Amino acid sequence: MPINAHPEYLKAEQEYHRATTDKEKLKALEEMLRYMPKHKSAEALRKNLKTRYKKLKEELFKKTKKQKAKKGIKKAEMQAVLIGLTNSGKSSLLKVLTNAQPKIASYGFSTSEPIIGMLHHQGCNIQMIDMPPIASENFDKGIINNTDTLLIVIEKIDEIKSVLEAIRKTDAKKIIVFNKADNYDNETKRKISETLKSKRYNFVLTSTFTQEGIEELKEKILNSFDIIRVYTTHKGKEKNKDIPVILHPHSTLGDVAEKILHGYSKKVKYAKVTGPSSKFPNQKVGLKHVVKDKDIVEFVTE
Repeated sequence: MPINAHPEYLKAEQEYHRATTDKEKLKALEEMLRYMPKHKSAEALRKNLKTRYKKLKEELFKKTKKQKAKKGIKKAEMQAVLIGLTNSGKSSLLKVLTNAQPKIASYGFSTSEPIIGMLHHQGCNIQMIDMPPIASENFDKGIINNTDTLLIVIEKIDEIKSVLEAIRKTDAKKIIVFNKADNYDNETKRKISETLKSKRYNFVLTSTFTQEGIEELKEKILNSFDIIRVYTTHKGKEKNKDIPVILHPHSTLGDVAEKILHGYSKKVKYAKVTGPSSKFPNQKVGLKHVVKDKDIVEFVTE
């Protein structure tokens, strides 16, 4: 303890010794450096504190970097990300839409890192990510800039502008999710819808409490992806209604076969197609045939 120490210095020194985490120690050291005596006899102490502060800050940076590396998210074939201001209800939406069990609290910034869930809808598996609030230091713009679809979760229309300003670099498709709609009467909700419609937003009003708009939101999420679904069937059996093959538009039957199993297309003689791309049910076609959404395909092998 230096001679003639400022009361705030003494308080910070006590906080440093009581600290249980590196962040708390770093904060206490900052206060100690701020209020420590300026006279010459305190130079050695000042140097010691600065060295301690620098070393602790470097260690904390390394730990944070290591933790972020561990939390890397592998992007799925279809990915949608929930973003918004704090307390907008993103976590509640993730829980309703997926199998995830995020922490839900009445206070702000309860989501401190990205949380992943899987939305199962019409046989498709869509990776959903609940991001920390935009104002959070853990808000990862890398995920935002690379995702397919963004769900902008809001409670008030004027929140949209600040959210859009924070994600200017992304080309993802955007869905405005006006959440907590159960707080408004039908006339107010009508006015909200008219305002969003006039601004040409793709939007839906939702409530995780009453389930209003949840099924509509699922449909909008699925329709935001530039994909087609092709169902497969085997001779004498019904089509597989649950798990379609997901492909990009303008894909061929050869692409369908390869998606099922790499090298499978070499074993296929021809295929029978029923659906939007066929002229009649069970049309016999080759592997260069371009499929369309909701086609049903039966492969005939050698």
